[in-house]
Amino acid sequence: MRRSHFLLAVIAALAITLTPGLADARAGSGASIGSRGSQTWSAPPATGTAPSASPMQQSMTPRSPYGSSYGSPGYHPGFGGFGSGLMGGLLGFGLAGLLLGHGFGGFGMFGLFGLLIRIAIIVFIVRWLIRMFSGPSTAFAGGPSMFGRGPPPGGMGGGMMGGGGPMAGGARSGVVPIAIAPADYQAFEQLLIAIQAAWSAQDLHRLSTLLTPEMLSYFSDQLAEQASRGVRNTVTDVRLVQGDLSEAWAERGREYATVAMRFQMIDATYDQAGRVVDGSPTEHVSATEIWTFIRVPGGRWILSALQQTR
Repeated sequence: MRRSHFLLAVIAALAITLTPGLADARAGSGASIGSRGSQTWSAPPATGTAPSASPMQQSMTPRSPYGSSYGSPGYHPGFGGFGSGLMGGLLGFGLAGLLLGHGFGGFGMFGLFGLLIRIAIIVFIVRWLIRMFSGPSTAFAGGPSMFGRGPPPGGMGGGMMGGGGPMAGGARSGVVPIAIAPADYQAFEQLLIAIQAAWSAQDLHRLSTLLTPEMLSYFSDQLAEQASRGVRNTVTDVRLVQGDLSEAWAERGREYATVAMRFQMIDATYDQAGRVVDGSPTEHVSATEIWTFIRVPGGRWILSALQQTR
């Protein structure tokens, strides 16, 4: 009996170290994560929806070896874009599978000792990933009408969709500004809703069609943490209230668009018995986030980065 209590205490301690609080349990868990190509470590231009963005907290795009700070690009040509998180995406699938009881490749482990082993493996892999990828320093369905046209704060001129032009603030070194069409804004809104729905269903396969492999790895980790804690977050009735373009550009055969979005949703977290442990199943809450999308020219957009506002 004492041995069993000791093992349960170890599992609880590991779960606490791996899992954040229940607040901001929606997709992304209130973090600033992902890659924006050569602009990953630079602040997105301000918009009327989001005057400022929080610095990127986790990205597989390392800072420049010459040093960079938020607001100063740090670009490494070997990372960023679709391929930056390929290994992370695969490991993310594995981590979520382990805690959801499927294991890597479908080999499940059961019982108390199996859960302890799964958590220990996750701790090891997360620490390995941190060492591997850390840089030197460490709206309602209505389409583009929900994206405002007013000029953002800071004195930038008006123009296309509140961004002062295809790329607000003017072109930066190594990037080419691109235009964003109404159909693109509709795609951004649809992705906002589709990603939250796949997140709520814990559908990793569906998420893999909506996110870069890097973002999939982060979302998979977050779902695994919820499974370890014995809770499940759902985000429903998502409504885009306001949005505008921060910047849009092309580099290295990829196109990027960073968009600020304020949206409403029903955000609730349940325990295994179906009881609400955070949020409300009936009341809408609001959030403002900055999403960066990526595509090959002529292809479809998928989510490449998500940042919080401050």
